[in-house]
Amino acid sequence: MSAHNLLPLVLGLIIFSFLLTSIAIVPFIDLLYKLKLTRRKEAPKVGKVPLFDKLHDIKAGTPVGGGILVVAIVSILFIALFPLATYLGVYVESAFSLNTELFIIFFTFVSFALLGLSDDLIKLFGTPRAGKMGMWIGLGRSLKFLLQWVLAFTISFLIYKGLGVQIVHIPMIGKTISLGFWYVPLASFVIVSFTNAVNITDGLDGLVSGLLMICLIAFGVIAGSSLDTPLSIFIALWLGALIAFLYFNVYPARVFLGDAGALSFGATLAVVGLLTGSIVALVVIGGIFVIEAASSAIQIFGWRVLKRPIFRMAPIHHAFLAGGWEEPKIVMRAWLAGIILAIFGLWLATI
Repeated sequence: MSAHNLLPLVLGLIIFSFLLTSIAIVPFIDLLYKLKLTRRKEAPKVGKVPLFDKLHDIKAGTPVGGGILVVAIVSILFIALFPLATYLGVYVESAFSLNTELFIIFFTFVSFALLGLSDDLIKLFGTPRAGKMGMWIGLGRSLKFLLQWVLAFTISFLIYKGLGVQIVHIPMIGKTISLGFWYVPLASFVIVSFTNAVNITDGLDGLVSGLLMICLIAFGVIAGSSLDTPLSIFIALWLGALIAFLYFNVYPARVFLGDAGALSFGATLAVVGLLTGSIVALVVIGGIFVIEAASSAIQIFGWRVLKRPIFRMAPIHHAFLAGGWEEPKIVMRAWLAGIILAIFGLWLATI
């Protein structure tokens, strides 16, 4: 199948996924209200109110769980439409074993969504408990981190053993390094890093959804140029559903992504980068996520080593918010930076 023939299919699937998600999302938001899956106030009832709570508790009552709908629609549409591709005259082409590639993609997509959903449910209905830096709601950090590593290592091993991927291409210098089994811990680190980076970035209305949209457009181009039909179809369905979700997620948001979406989308974005052989391009295309995660790491370093914060708040989008920037301005400028980084990453992927 040529890139010329793949493009109409991909564009059509984006539109179809967008339309179906647009129809489903309003009833889904109503369902979230009925199930009481809404953001709760986190500020303490007595004592000093943290700056974070002052800035964000105004959003209490907004439904959480939009990522569940996106994961469900993309999975259902792929299962329904992909088997019809060959009957419609589409030649399915992939550089890997088709069944193994599809299993890796959807195992990542669904397993991290379930992990995030469990965290969401505990946050919404659980009892706050004392942590090292105040009250904590949700899965314990250590347990959640451990489960992420278990899933990431499993996925990385499948990529290494099932697909035979073990090399890393470094553009600019044109060097390709064969890592052997060491590819597994590297890939696991990439998956866990992007899982948490996307989750950390999910703090302002439309920020993560818009940045993911930009990243998916870039990787759609990369997957299309390599004629990876299943990955191109998956990205197209994901992108269409995400655009429809973003309409309801921009400021002021009517629905939030939730950890179910953030963890799933971060891990799957990393896997898309690994499957396309574009680890370096992934770091650049998802550069805003990297910056957000780095700012949180720097803040933790400040508290633990210097015994003082480096930023007024972290991650960096909260620092801008605390500095008086309006939320839509922060989000829009992040999108613009994301577009430039995506163009740069696409350039790196072509050399």
